[in-house]
Amino acid sequence: MERAGRDQMNLLDILTEDSVIAPLAATDKKGVIDELVDVLERSGRVGDPDALKEAVWTREQTRTTGIGHGLAIPHGKCAAMEQLAMAIGRPSEPMDFEAIDGQPVRLVVLLASPPDRTSDHIQALARVSRLMTMEDFRTKIYAASEPGEIFELIRESAGEPTA
Repeated sequence: MERAGRDQMNLLDILTEDSVIAPLAATDKKGVIDELVDVLERSGRVGDPDALKEAVWTREQTRTTGIGHGLAIPHGKCAAMEQLAMAIGRPSEPMDFEAIDGQPVRLVVLLASPPDRTSDHIQALARVSRLMTMEDFRTKIYAASEPGEIFELIRESAGEPTA
């Protein structure tokens, strides 16, 4: 296996600052997914946004991606994706995402990947999930009101030096 000593995926490899929205304009699950896919399209990271929206929405209807602790990670695989990409949105108010713990969602992390990158897709989901199990990190990211603050918290968590 070609892992080059890299145990954890660096989220900054798949997230750019222009892919963070706070606050989101949308107030429902479908609208949030569409808004986050549109952000990936604007940053030139998805060739066919409609195909990606359909893939993510189809996956969401199979089982909720509201995983608890105020976090939802809608995700999908789509041939329109050349590489993994992530977008993050913070709703203006905590919103219902049919989360497994019944709690409203305070942060939505959309993950999109090509069909042949299953291992990377799973690593990215695991990395986001691990971050969000840290109460201190959750408190800070939920309190962040600007996209730049959210991106900076992710950068710090990835162990990257600040610019």
